[in-house]
Amino acid sequence: MSSEDITLTAGDAEVTVQPGNGGRVGGLRVGGDQLLRQGERFGCFPMVPWCGRMRDGRFRDGAMVHQLPLNSPPHAIHGTARDGAWRTARRTANEAVITYDLVDPWPYPGRVTQVVALAEDSLTLTMSVETYESSFPAQIGWHPWFNRKLGEGEGEGVVLDFAPTWQEERGDDHLPTGNRIEPKPGPWDDCFGMPGGVDVTLTWPQRLELTVRSGEEWVVVYDEQEAAVCVEPQTGPPDGLNSLPRLVTPLEPLEASTTWTWRSLRAV
Repeated sequence: MSSEDITLTAGDAEVTVQPGNGGRVGGLRVGGDQLLRQGERFGCFPMVPWCGRMRDGRFRDGAMVHQLPLNSPPHAIHGTARDGAWRTARRTANEAVITYDLVDPWPYPGRVTQVVALAEDSLTLTMSVETYESSFPAQIGWHPWFNRKLGEGEGEGVVLDFAPTWQEERGDDHLPTGNRIEPKPGPWDDCFGMPGGVDVTLTWPQRLELTVRSGEEWVVVYDEQEAAVCVEPQTGPPDGLNSLPRLVTPLEPLEASTTWTWRSLRAV
């Protein structure tokens, strides 16, 4: 198995998978346009075994309280797998399977598997967390950084369109308070509920339309930076290991997927 970069192609779409850089999708090029912000910490990285901020870096599992490093003080953020080297288990021209074994500082053994599957008009990311030993709470999510503008800063900026049922009220610590409120206009660094499944459309006028979908009902939208916007489908809200834990057991792994589908808006 290897941690070298992988290039997948289908039609005029090209994806770069970076097992050695946190298992992230380093780039997605469609019709010559790079859709993901470039850079070592950008692209689209997996959030696992938790998503977003974890209050004070602590979570409870039964009577046990675990303390994790505060990599975004005063909180821990975005899991540990994005900081490790993944390994390639299998690859074809348009699909890659990569794996990551959970290690310290995460307190439980387990394995994460991510499948990256490219088609001519879509990219599907599927992730699972499994254990053969102790059960533990976990979350799965993805954190893509979509370029606000395509090309050399040409054209209009991306437009987001989505219709969430609720917004998680955000406290001063940037974590949900537990209250659900009517969705507010942006800018956002907020979590939204979409019980019918995540469905968010990004439109670069006259260039491209891309829709992020997932069977999960939680999405964080972050558009406070000038260069990029983030649409993050995930299996629970921020601090979800404490507020809405999903249990991984030897008999039941945690699984989730997201599909991005696109179409060109260029004049023929």
